[in-house]
Amino acid sequence: MFTQRRLLIGSLLVFFGILLLLGEIFNLEVGKICWPAGLILLGVFLIARPGVFGPASKAKLRPFADIRRSGTWEPASEEIWIFVGDVRLDMTQAMLPPGETVIAIYGFVGDIHLTVPAGVGLAVASTAFLTTGRIFGQKGDHFLTTLERANPEYAQAERKVRLETIFFVADLKVETGLA
Repeated sequence: MFTQRRLLIGSLLVFFGILLLLGEIFNLEVGKICWPAGLILLGVFLIARPGVFGPASKAKLRPFADIRRSGTWEPASEEIWIFVGDVRLDMTQAMLPPGETVIAIYGFVGDIHLTVPAGVGLAVASTAFLTTGRIFGQKGDHFLTTLERANPEYAQAERKVRLETIFFVADLKVETGLA
């Protein structure tokens, strides 16, 4: 599923790159084409996109907001769409269901902090122009690359959390809390 998103983003970048190239070759004002085309494509995607997780999935659109969840709560697979904001999810006291819970977060600039209890399988995939983060105790910056990590418990765990992010600039902090 994550490969399909990468394919979509790559295709859009190629499309707009070709438009810019044709604009230079034929001396066209591409800005007058790109912005409307981009807005139309974004609108069509938001209207026609199938739910990533099926009809029961949750999707939140909050352009300029902070999303914070902690304490006792029930995580479910969901999409979070932000333009600029912070997402802080503390799952150490959450009632995680058996199986895989997928949290997909999309935006322009974001600060994502995820804490899961020990023993929970955790996988992270972040696609961004620039990703700065601390994941499983390792600090690093990733420029124009996809960051993919999973803890050793992920393959065998009864309860799993998969975090997928697509941003222009992302600051990730992913850690394991107490059991």
